[in-house]
Amino acid sequence: MKAAIHDVFGEPKDVMETREVALPEPGADEVRVATLLSPIHNHDLWTIRGDYGYKPPLPGAIGGSEAAGVVDAVGEGVDKALIGKRVAIAGVHGTWAEQFIAPAAGVLPLPEQISDEMGAQLIAMPFSAISMLDMLKAEKGDWIIQTAANGTVGRVMAILAEARGIHLLNLVRREEAAAELRAEGIQNVVSTSADDWKDEAQKIIGEGRAISAIDSVGGDIAADLVDLLASDGELVLFGTATGAPMPLSSGTLIMKQITVKGFWGARVSADMDPDNRIRLITELVTLAAKGVLTLNVDGIFPLDQVKEAMEASLTPGRAGKVMLKP
Repeated sequence: MKAAIHDVFGEPKDVMETREVALPEPGADEVRVATLLSPIHNHDLWTIRGDYGYKPPLPGAIGGSEAAGVVDAVGEGVDKALIGKRVAIAGVHGTWAEQFIAPAAGVLPLPEQISDEMGAQLIAMPFSAISMLDMLKAEKGDWIIQTAANGTVGRVMAILAEARGIHLLNLVRREEAAAELRAEGIQNVVSTSADDWKDEAQKIIGEGRAISAIDSVGGDIAADLVDLLASDGELVLFGTATGAPMPLSSGTLIMKQITVKGFWGARVSADMDPDNRIRLITELVTLAAKGVLTLNVDGIFPLDQVKEAMEASLTPGRAGKVMLKP
């Protein structure tokens, strides 16, 4: 089969290549999935660079961690009725290939109302968003501040927060991105490129309490988020688009008694109570099937164009995920 592979860690567009590899066979309690579409996530790019929490064995590491596909083989102990079912899966390795192996217990059958484009990105980022919202201090009537509001998690968070009666301040780094979100009907959008953006942000929050802030950018913005948070608030670190360190003021953290913590979706999902996981995934699938939850695609590339796909995924201002299609 064909697969997108890297033999060394490095910049994705430089080290990724497509070549033939052996077709994998499912073991006990596993299924083999024929890939329909697989997205390129930021954490996939960091994994290829060797800078993520998971480091695949080299050489011959196949990229990708989420996909929609069709089960085409099952291992021992797995119901053969799964064969031919269209499913979604995340938190696995090697989805940038014509086929990949996944735990049978982890695949999610997709209703007909959910497209391949939606199913391929339904779990990883949206599930991170809903899991994070579930653990935040902010409750109905409170404010959450989020950076990278034009990303997948940001857009999903806007939908989920509104459904739960939580106010959301959406920060982006470009005015063009702000205009795009406003055109989609998302409210309370502020571009941090303006010199007076913090004044505008505070005006939007008004007398409300900003209890939680989610940062996916890194760098100086973290200190600004702490300034906007109310006493006893929390700063949750979801990602770092810039990779820059965060200069936080000890005095502000102490006087406001701010909590700073990280959120790693893979760890949270692994530690989550199974019943709670089912509840959250069911909520996501229901929203998607009803058309309330929408996820955009910015481009679909064949596996043979993996280098071009890597470049496209790193292009600023994308309106959706870049996908790979065997």
